[in-house]
Amino acid sequence: MTYSSSLAVGRQRLSTRHAGGNSLRTWSKNQNRTTFRENDAKLGPISNTIMLVILSCLLGLLYLTQVTKTNSYSYRINELQQQADQLKDERAELEVTAARMQAVERTKTSAAAKGFVSVAPTATIQD
Repeated sequence: MTYSSSLAVGRQRLSTRHAGGNSLRTWSKNQNRTTFRENDAKLGPISNTIMLVILSCLLGLLYLTQVTKTNSYSYRINELQQQADQLKDERAELEVTAARMQAVERTKTSAAAKGFVSVAPTATIQD
């Protein structure tokens, strides 16, 4: 085959059968001669089951991490609530102590207390 005859063969219109079987495809000048077949990739029942198991494991791990975070926050909240209760009790005790101290000072400086007379012991009883 000579150079000119090989060019002539390359320029001819070619017809091929498509992978589907019925359609004829003709190629003309400046067209790609590569055909693409659609590959119907489908998962089988075992692959579907494996994928479902993996997805359920991932969802379970996600759930467990969220529950663990919630529990750790609840421990912290519980500690803070106990501390708040202790501080409230301490405040109540300090208020009572402050009221007692103020009561002693008020009685010393009150007008009624200023009218009292101090009494000195005059005698002791002996047996």
